[in-house]
Amino acid sequence: MKRLVTGLMATIAGAAIAGTALAGLGVLSAQAEELRLGDFQSTTHIVSMEGTQKWMKQVEEMTGGKITFSHFPAQQAAKSKELLSATTNGIVDAALIGPIYNAEVLPLNSVVGLPGFYTTAQQGTAALQKMMQEGPLRDEMLNAGVVPIFAFVLPPYQILSKDKHLGGPDDWKGLNIRTSGATQAMVARDLGAAGVSIAGPEVYTAVERGRLDGVLFPLASVPGYNLQEVVKHISTNGAFGGYSFILVVRRDLFEGLPQETQDAMLKAGAEVAMHVAKAQDDSVAVLTQKWAEDGIDVYQFTDEEHAAINKAISTVREEWLDRIGGRNPKAADVVAQYSELTKE
Repeated sequence: MKRLVTGLMATIAGAAIAGTALAGLGVLSAQAEELRLGDFQSTTHIVSMEGTQKWMKQVEEMTGGKITFSHFPAQQAAKSKELLSATTNGIVDAALIGPIYNAEVLPLNSVVGLPGFYTTAQQGTAALQKMMQEGPLRDEMLNAGVVPIFAFVLPPYQILSKDKHLGGPDDWKGLNIRTSGATQAMVARDLGAAGVSIAGPEVYTAVERGRLDGVLFPLASVPGYNLQEVVKHISTNGAFGGYSFILVVRRDLFEGLPQETQDAMLKAGAEVAMHVAKAQDDSVAVLTQKWAEDGIDVYQFTDEEHAAINKAISTVREEWLDRIGGRNPKAADVVAQYSELTKE
């Protein structure tokens, strides 16, 4: 009788342990099937509508619903600067990050901020996608604990000003210009202005109240912040640097997914990257026409103004190389590759 009771207790204990293990596996399975994706853009921003949301939908369709997403837009899961660490720490499983916010961890990826390399989002995106497939930019992401699924850029930054039409460097002197990141701050400085770092959602009020005289901003993103309501002058053919977005998945999670799931994510990413780039380029043509009709001074720099601007900011690339290259010998190779690919 004693043996029977002992055996029964052992069986119950074993079943409990097995049940616990299966429950644990169930949690892991749920995480693999329903991924939490953090995002700092609103769901109405073109980057979200034509990029993040489109990619999630395609992955769900391509995997037959084996992968679904819980989307946390507008910094609901983490602030823009914290999304990378939120991903690696498991707060979210994936995220659309802006590498410029993590320059201390991803210094080489800040190359996109350099001025003068691309004139359309499609041109810049094609180059960046190739650099994410292999090489220093991809390695930097992997070393940070994430896998880059796809990357794309915003159209090149233009100058939007409140009261003054800004042409050559003489027009910029003494102005406060909103910049994004250290590299763009150097651009403003070399043009005689002071670069001011202000988060996107705060720019409207800063311009409206006169804290900012102008804003360096990608035109496709202007409606997302309604900046057309507070500026009077907008350039269209400048190339004041770029901004990249990268959709990442936590590395250990991605590498643990079935190969067909990984392939689906990457295939959808390659398609969506160029789609969102084209969508932005197309939107710029429509937006600039509407702004001109609304009475905004939508203008192009003259050849003489372009030459003066390019001369003024010609040292930014060298300064970037000195700053980044001092810590990473691959910086020069990254600039050379980026320069070559953006010419294709």
